[in-house]
Amino acid sequence: MPLFPFIIAGSMLYAGLKSYQQLKQKSAKHPVVTLVSKADQAYQQFIQKKIDPLLTGSTRQTQLTQLQDDNTVLSAPSELEQKVNRLIAISGITMGLATLGSYLFPLLMIPTIALSLYLMFPMYKSTFESLVQKRKVTLELLASLYLTGFWLAGYYIFACFAYLLYFVGIKVIFQMENRSRENITNLFGQQPRLVWQVLKGVEVQTPLDALQVGDVVVVNAGEPLPVDGVIIEGLGSVDQHLLTGESQPVEKETGDTVFTSTLLLSGRLFIQVEKTGQDTLTAKIVEILNQTANYQTKAELKSQELADKTVLPNLAFSLLALPVVGLRGAVAVLGAGFGFNMRLVSLLSTMNYLTIASRHNILVKDGRALERLKEVDTIVFDKTGTLTLEQPHVVQLHVVQTGLSEDDLLTYAATAEYRQPHPIAQAILTEAKERKLPVMEIDEASYEVGYGIQVWIKGKRIRVGSRRFITQEGISIPSQIETLQATCQAQGFALVLVAIDEQVAGALELHATIRPEAKQVLQDLRKRHLSLAIISGDQEEPTQKLASELGIENYFANTLPENKAQLIKQLQEEGRVVCFIGDGINDAIALKQADVSISLRGATTIATDTAQIVLMDQSLNRLDYLLELAHKFDHTLQTGLLTTIVPGVICIGGVFVAGFGIYAAEILFQLGFFSGLGVAMKPLLSEGKSDEKLLLTEQKEQ
Repeated sequence: MPLFPFIIAGSMLYAGLKSYQQLKQKSAKHPVVTLVSKADQAYQQFIQKKIDPLLTGSTRQTQLTQLQDDNTVLSAPSELEQKVNRLIAISGITMGLATLGSYLFPLLMIPTIALSLYLMFPMYKSTFESLVQKRKVTLELLASLYLTGFWLAGYYIFACFAYLLYFVGIKVIFQMENRSRENITNLFGQQPRLVWQVLKGVEVQTPLDALQVGDVVVVNAGEPLPVDGVIIEGLGSVDQHLLTGESQPVEKETGDTVFTSTLLLSGRLFIQVEKTGQDTLTAKIVEILNQTANYQTKAELKSQELADKTVLPNLAFSLLALPVVGLRGAVAVLGAGFGFNMRLVSLLSTMNYLTIASRHNILVKDGRALERLKEVDTIVFDKTGTLTLEQPHVVQLHVVQTGLSEDDLLTYAATAEYRQPHPIAQAILTEAKERKLPVMEIDEASYEVGYGIQVWIKGKRIRVGSRRFITQEGISIPSQIETLQATCQAQGFALVLVAIDEQVAGALELHATIRPEAKQVLQDLRKRHLSLAIISGDQEEPTQKLASELGIENYFANTLPENKAQLIKQLQEEGRVVCFIGDGINDAIALKQADVSISLRGATTIATDTAQIVLMDQSLNRLDYLLELAHKFDHTLQTGLLTTIVPGVICIGGVFVAGFGIYAAEILFQLGFFSGLGVAMKPLLSEGKSDEKLLLTEQKEQ
């Protein structure tokens, strides 16, 4: 093809782009700029709403949406992904122009060439960066040579179709990799915008971001703590399990330190501000999290790595073909399609398995996690919220008042805690409900400034709370309760005391509740010969007790958030491939460090944002199925890759032996693609048939 059309097309492209950029810089509100901007916005929304669900599966798209803060819309794709969306549209337009220019209007070849040059630029740029900066030969080099060869050989429509396939492949990669919000650790949106600040003895509502070190704020029961600081007045029970992993609330008093991302269950605290905003402990965890190197950012897809390894052999055969069979034969060898089909088929296989997983309430946000999961040999669980439920359960009722039954003691406690939202209150109410005990009528109720609540029931003054609360009320503690308190404290159990009038009537002992599915799930994992461990911020004894009860040999207690990640790293340095399962802020760094990270829906936002996989049914039930799915995926991937290699081998052999040209090479390329596509689609189609059979069976049973 003469160079003259390329020169004209290149000049047109350069002039057009430069004019638009100048127009945009001169006036962002110019009618042309506004029109282009609106058209692009409408197109991006169309892609996100109509095309992305086809690539990801509607179920998976819904699950991704459910993890967003507003539960309604997905975050906008990155600017890079938006650019790829535009390149797909331009590829389609270019192919249409090439078709018309080849058969009807030859002058259309000039804008076709201009657009083709524009489409080729990202490939040339990526190839240059890989070769010069990374010193690595990648599939982009082969793509650049192949598509350039198409143009030089005069196969314009084929070239444009190849553009479309290339950018669709990149689009699929975006959809398969984790596309959480760019600021996945924006915890401060969960904090109140306004707080109560004490100014000259008066409580005044003040914006949180206006607070300074040394200011004093007031926090009431049921409110989150907005700052890191020291209590200068008041007593309270603080739930900080999301931050530290401690399963039981912690009693705080004057002189104690408190942190953001914790919740005041009872009491009233005056806190002198020590740190706010980006200086708080939570923010420091975020900073460590953002600086932590992880598998997600440093690993490539295996199929991409394998495709890149085929480039040099492919180039070698093409160079050999050039003097033997000429330019078209050399281009035909480039089109053998080893790497291209490997990448496309493996991406489609992965997308199909992500869809299958989503149908089983498993959201796999990053396809690399599914690839890596088959290699996992060690699974590490966070304790609180992962192996245990947030709500504890009443294990035993200790009655010390003569003439009082266990049911009477529980009835008084349940009546006092009625309508209280915290986990301990709910545990007491659940136990009362299981025993079918009624909630009595309350004469009067009031929060005490401390760790408990008092009510009047039929003329009796009932106090329910911690040992400290009862002591502060001037009530002596019986020796057997003192002994019990020491035992529970050492083992990490909660003990709630109940006093009637001025005498302790008894106590309720509460333990952490093991997830009902945990034992069976762990038994299934042991059958897979996986090493299991627990990492917890909780105390030694309760962690050891849980590990023993669940049959887990390895456990680590009293572990700080950054140390959790260090323990994961140590296991990796021992040669282990680690999957970490966690749900709290304190787990985020370890989630990012792990080879595969899993969280549960309903966990803290930072955990579900950081994790590569989210179990959407809020349980561990699907964990064994997920591992089985990973093994099936690996088998499908290997089979699919094999089917793409055979036509490529035939193509290269045919070029040298039978004189195959570009058309024959393209036919074999498509044969390899569609045979691989069939292998990739089979699991999804089989899954659909299984679902239909299950539905028919259920309908017959009904």
